Amino acid sequence: MSELKTRDQISDDFKWSITDLFASDEAWEAAYGEYSDRINEISAFDPITADNLADCLDKMEQLSKNVEQLYVYANLKSNEDSTNTKYQGYTDRTDALVSAYSGAVAFIEPGILALDESRLLKALETERLKKYAHYIKDILRSRSHILDPRSEKMLADFYEVCAAPDTIYSMLNDADIAFEDAVDSKGEKHRLTHGTFISLLQSKDRELRKSAFKSLYSSYFKQKNTLAAIYASSVKKDVTIAKLRNYGSALESALSAYNIPVSVYKELIAAVRKHLPLMHRYVSLRKRLLGVDKLYMYDLYTPIVKNDMSSIDYETAKKEVLKAVAPMGGEYIEKLEKALNEEKWVDIYENKGKRSGAYSWGAYGCHPFVSLNYNFNVDSMFTLAHEMGHAMHSYYTWDNQPVIYGDYTIFVAEVASTVNEALLMEHLLAQTKDEGRRIYLLNYFMEQFRGTLFRQTMFAEFELITHEMTERGEPLTFDSLCDIYYKLNRDYYGEDIELNEEIKWEWARIPHFYNQFYVYQYATGYSAAIALSRRILNENGAGDYINFLKGGSSKYSIDLLKGAGVDMSTSKPVEDALKVFEELLDEMEKIKP
Repeated sequence: MSELKTRDQISDDFKWSITDLFASDEAWEAAYGEYSDRINEISAFDPITADNLADCLDKMEQLSKNVEQLYVYANLKSNEDSTNTKYQGYTDRTDALVSAYSGAVAFIEPGILALDESRLLKALETERLKKYAHYIKDILRSRSHILDPRSEKMLADFYEVCAAPDTIYSMLNDADIAFEDAVDSKGEKHRLTHGTFISLLQSKDRELRKSAFKSLYSSYFKQKNTLAAIYASSVKKDVTIAKLRNYGSALESALSAYNIPVSVYKELIAAVRKHLPLMHRYVSLRKRLLGVDKLYMYDLYTPIVKNDMSSIDYETAKKEVLKAVAPMGGEYIEKLEKALNEEKWVDIYENKGKRSGAYSWGAYGCHPFVSLNYNFNVDSMFTLAHEMGHAMHSYYTWDNQPVIYGDYTIFVAEVASTVNEALLMEHLLAQTKDEGRRIYLLNYFMEQFRGTLFRQTMFAEFELITHEMTERGEPLTFDSLCDIYYKLNRDYYGEDIELNEEIKWEWARIPHFYNQFYVYQYATGYSAAIALSRRILNENGAGDYINFLKGGSSKYSIDLLKGAGVDMSTSKPVEDALKVFEELLDEMEKIKP
């Protein structure tokens, strides 16, 4: 068992090119000093008038870009090694900078609302304000939820306080929590980290899977009261802000920001619940093909057929991803190839203190950055495809939209990433001639449905329950959270699985719960991605899809997806995706153990 390397032991060849954002820490410090001083320049446009509105919004765009670049650099450096106190200091300073920026621009939205609406709408037809039309109309849509300038300023000043649950959880989860080594059936130890956990659960050695499962969750159990308090505080924050902004619920607040009807969230849960018998069939199939008397939660990740794709190095993964997205066309392929090679968007391997998991992030005016903890397996290859989907979405958005629309909403955030995964799966299935490998890939495809459409919907239902409890004044304790989570697992996985006690504690290791009502979009995004990938492959839909990538937030998310050929205002994409899962299940059930 090798020791996990420190950051300085990793070759620069395997690290992202963060100097593309700031050439050095000294350059960051200089920019921080400059833009800290310039934030209050926007106060010159207070109060907002018809004459100064365009100049005010131009200034807001510039400041937003500058602050975002400082913030992203500080956090990327901190994520490289969360034990490095220098960059913890950077993130604290940029948190304060974001708070100051939010406070400085807090007068803008109330100021726009104070203008005569009919004259304002007419002014949006002029050249100076034309590009801000969607932004301003969206503010007008949210009129009843925007507070007076003083109240908006007070909320902005509380930015760091509101971010505290997420910050505290991140430090506990990424820097402080430690796991005992997992032990296999031969008594050999295996290092257990966030990055290795799933790969250990995929092992053929059942004792190793069990050991890893129990070791990881026992570490969270030891912090049970702290973790429950952190999560309860996060939910209370969500509920309180929703009330202050005159929303009927935290769910409505979270979805209204992007004009997503609450019905989309609830219909997702209803549609998946209606099809839970499919998941129960899959669990029964897994139990039969594994040949076990009892199926446990730590048996859910190990392949139920022979794994002949168990070792995939990073170079091979890159090549397969590039082949898979070939239907996107030459421009897409050329940019992706540069991103993976000469432009060094990707930070590839795990090191001590590095943030767990994988993500894509960046700032307008630079290229995106992708953090992996590459672990030489099929999951890692699909993770690369996933995160590069995010990155290419950001690249196309930044290359085609002004700063004001230079981001995409969280509703579509998981679409591009999952399209890449779906294309990779279709590519691998199409090229394989081996029956055993096909069965393995079909099972892997089904696992994507289980992990993304079913499991993320279960997470979404957990969030909905906990927020509604808080809205009713019911306390969230460690025991109540565990009871909710256990019952959901029973509903979703059925009676053919033994629910280990440890699964009750799984909610405590899900970092996305600190970004309220985010996870449901993995499920809706997956459903949209299945439809889009089929259009790209079978209906020459790449052009419409790339136009969607270019759209940023220039239109509402549901309208952007409609332009690409998918209507997420209905449950049809979810229902259609579940039909694909049923087809896979029908084929897999014909396999003899």
